[in-house]
Amino acid sequence: MASRVWMITGSSAGFGREIAEAALRAGDLVVATARRPETLDDLVAGAPERVLATALDVTRPDQIEAAVAAARGRFGRVDVLVNNAGHGSVGAVEEIDMGELREVMDTMFFGAVELTKAVLPGMRDLGDGAIVQLSSMGGQISAAGFGAYCSSKWALEAMSAALAEEVAPFGIRVLIVEPGQFRTEFAGARMQRSAEIPAYAQTVGPTREFIDGMGGTQPGDPRKAAEAIRSMLDSAETPLRLALGDDAVDAIRAEHSQRAADLDGWEQISRAMTFDA
Repeated sequence: MASRVWMITGSSAGFGREIAEAALRAGDLVVATARRPETLDDLVAGAPERVLATALDVTRPDQIEAAVAAARGRFGRVDVLVNNAGHGSVGAVEEIDMGELREVMDTMFFGAVELTKAVLPGMRDLGDGAIVQLSSMGGQISAAGFGAYCSSKWALEAMSAALAEEVAPFGIRVLIVEPGQFRTEFAGARMQRSAEIPAYAQTVGPTREFIDGMGGTQPGDPRKAAEAIRSMLDSAETPLRLALGDDAVDAIRAEHSQRAADLDGWEQISRAMTFDA
């Protein structure tokens, strides 16, 4: 198999760095991106012929265009796009600053969509390709304090499900990855924390405490996640969604069970909506 060309956003740490390293171990080529490309110097030094580091703030369309052009200029194409750039956010809906909410959506939804649009023409021309969307178990469930973060992931998953149907005839696959708790910088310096309203101490307070105490204790190994993602792209059948971690599997399954119970419990009312004969 010829080497694939991966373009990975947020490659400086966490899932992005691990996916880049997994691709390099497989003998592939990597376009690694970060807001500060100097954070990628060590990655480039390890395989200078196979790594291109470029600046990319996914909220800036001019940088998206420039990064995709650089990838094609160096390697001729993009075979796999990994939309990984993002950060955590915690706060009750009433606490959310609208500017901060827009920043969350710009980074983890609009930026991902715009970058996807930028690489699709090349993939369609090749009749092959893969779009990997780093979502979260929060792409299917939500909880007090995670309204902004989960909204961006739900939106990304909805767009990606539609995208998967649209691009399948062109030989392009879409993989939505839904990790649970992994030992990344999710709760690090870029974690967005809304100003607190005391009335929400009972409901959102535990979420804030959980976030503040999770650093370095998460059970998930990002390297194993990266290898799982890479292996999915090598498999004959790539799933649309891939949950990663015991907590993700359990939480998503519980959510699906609750939805099924709601449908069953209220089915008589739900179906009694047609005009009377």
